[in-house]
Amino acid sequence: MREKKDAPLRSDAQRNRERILEVALEELTRAADAPLSAIAKKAGVGQATFYRNFPNRESLVLEVYRYEVQQVADTAAQLLDTRSPDQALREWMDRLAQYAMAKAGLADALRKATAHGSLAASGHGPVTSAVALLLKANEEAGTIRPGMTPDDFSLAIAGLWQIDPHSDWQSRAGRLLDLVMDGLRTGAPAPASHRDAPEG
Repeated sequence: MREKKDAPLRSDAQRNRERILEVALEELTRAADAPLSAIAKKAGVGQATFYRNFPNRESLVLEVYRYEVQQVADTAAQLLDTRSPDQALREWMDRLAQYAMAKAGLADALRKATAHGSLAASGHGPVTSAVALLLKANEEAGTIRPGMTPDDFSLAIAGLWQIDPHSDWQSRAGRLLDLVMDGLRTGAPAPASHRDAPEG
């Protein structure tokens, strides 16, 4: 009997929760003070279900932030399963850019809903682990220069956080991330067919 009590959320309850988080991310990114009732309605759940999951605005905003961080982190392993390491890294960088833009929109909601300032620390662990996973796979494949660390990577993409989410951010982020990827590839142990061939 105890097993039932400790069982994870039933699949329909889990789907409701994820749907609320997806809608909340969208709505709070657009307007920091989006009404909770509007989020519940758009997610297709009743007020009771909504408040059972998220008793107040702060709990919702914090969970949206953590959920989005976890989604970004989980994408790294998924991409490595289906892409070459360098393709996986570049596509993951695009996913990180989407997160950066959503986080910029969420920043006001975070500030309004919480007494504490920056919440960067609560997202640092999963994202750093994802970067480490991608860098290791690429280093082993010889597709990036050896010795790159998650800190190096964070410094290289720091410009992402300067892009205005209300501008044409996709093309600006794309150019920045292509430059970063080119930099990571410089000095990579290339296949003998092209870099080790004698010149001239």
